[in-house]
Amino acid sequence: MKLSRPVSWFLLVFGVWSWVIWVTFVKNLIKDGSGLAFDDGHPTAYFWVHLTLAVVSFVWGTVIGVIGLRGLRALRQTS
Repeated sequence: MKLSRPVSWFLLVFGVWSWVIWVTFVKNLIKDGSGLAFDDGHPTAYFWVHLTLAVVSFVWGTVIGVIGLRGLRALRQTS
């Protein structure tokens, strides 16, 4: 399967975007002062659920970004 240049770029940018967004979210989650993420210094279910979502998003963002990168490399080799 051959990906077009726009699709490859979209996938690569999506992977990078996913990392930027979720790294920012995890930093904010760890610094949470509202009491949602930590209760008396102990992580809450809210914290664990959102940390799990972030980890899954890191994995998917990486996989999707790598697919986009490989698509761009394949296009460069055929040109």
